[in-house]
Amino acid sequence: MQKRTQRIADVLDDKKAENIEIILLEDSDYIADAVVIATSLNERHGQSLLHELKTKLKPLGEQFLAVEDSGEWVVIDMGDIIVHIMTPAYREKYSLETFLEELKSGKYQA
Repeated sequence: MQKRTQRIADVLDDKKAENIEIILLEDSDYIADAVVIATSLNERHGQSLLHELKTKLKPLGEQFLAVEDSGEWVVIDMGDIIVHIMTPAYREKYSLETFLEELKSGKYQA
């Protein structure tokens, strides 16, 4: 899992994504075992990052089960890994990493 998530982070980093975080959630009740979150410079940059991930990872056997793209926020479902690419405004507004860290530590209560 760490090797795969690091490969995703490396592709994002090579294409200038910012604030890349990997959160491993294997022992939690979350829908995936890991989440990668990255900040894009703008909507177009987010599209470019998505394209680069598909180009680099599909030949390595990674599957993209679903992609949701609102422009400001791209969500990629790879089964056991979910990738979020967000503009700075969305990243700040939704603070997804805070939620995931609380879930991981058992502090989040629904």
